[in-house]
Amino acid sequence: MGQIKVVVYGSSGRVGQEVVKAVCEDPETQVVGAVDLRAAGDNLALPDGSGTVPFSSDLASILDKCRPEVVVDFTVAKSTMQALPICAQYGVNMVIGATGFTDADFKELEKTAEKGNICVMIAPNFALGAVLMMHLAKIAGKYLDHAEIIELHHDRKVDSPSGTAMTTARSMVEARGKPFLPPAVAGESTDGR
Repeated sequence: MGQIKVVVYGSSGRVGQEVVKAVCEDPETQVVGAVDLRAAGDNLALPDGSGTVPFSSDLASILDKCRPEVVVDFTVAKSTMQALPICAQYGVNMVIGATGFTDADFKELEKTAEKGNICVMIAPNFALGAVLMMHLAKIAGKYLDHAEIIELHHDRKVDSPSGTAMTTARSMVEARGKPFLPPAVAGESTDGR
């Protein structure tokens, strides 16, 4: 089996640049194209010095030209929702690191992926520590009456609360099987007395 051909969507962003670098460094993957609204020029120089790949703000033209197997998307929810039908039309699977999706967005993502017969993986956080934290929070959620998620990000964070926080909260409530109790007001008991 050859290398997996990848187009990075959002390739000029902070994380997008890291994705391009990581895909270049992985011997099982190959960057074949890049897309970003701020595309300057027709080619993107690869960080490993191996050459350039087609670069554009037009996802459809890059998919048509490069014929990838997967698009790795590190944009924002609105951009992802615009990209998904295009990827489905071309039969290209997606790995999505964007966050900020509504419940309606998730339903639309699922419907479009099924209709286009493509696979879509949504991961609000790719950091091992964050994934481990979400897993442990889900386990602990079963045993807690109250929970508070506090997060801290860099000053250019686009969404708040983050997708990581939202996913953590959803999984904790799901594991608990019922909503958490609201915080007590001074002088009140949380058990209803």
